[in-house]
Amino acid sequence: MTRIALALAALLAGVALVGAACGGEDEATDTTTETTADTTADTTTDTTEPIDAAVGLKGSVGPGFEISLSTQDGAAVTSLPAGSYELEIEDLSTAHNFHLTGPGDVDVMSEVGEEGTENVTVDLVPGEYTFVCDPHASTMRGTFEVS
Repeated sequence: MTRIALALAALLAGVALVGAACGGEDEATDTTTETTADTTADTTTDTTEPIDAAVGLKGSVGPGFEISLSTQDGAAVTSLPAGSYELEIEDLSTAHNFHLTGPGDVDVMSEVGEEGTENVTVDLVPGEYTFVCDPHASTMRGTFEVS
């Protein structure tokens, strides 16, 4: 999660610099951008507002004992509206997997012993969903609600 926050901060700073350079006005303008990052190592998700179903999701596991589900822009997911989502699973360790289960027969996972990225479409219906690393399910897990 920290890498995503840092990458987002760098991207925002770059956009602010480009915008300032291309302003077209000779008057001085204030282009201050404030960015905050959550640096906690919590393996559960942070509270966010529900997102639009058109936004893609990213499930990430490893390389340490970290697992997360976020929007493609890095916001942690705790609730979503029902709908169809493109889920990118990024498995960064051969010791872990990312396993998403929930209502509507959702059962999607990466394989333990393999690293890599894969994309799947998931149809989420109302209810509670769980994502875990199967070998470390007691500590590497998270949940979110779909309404």
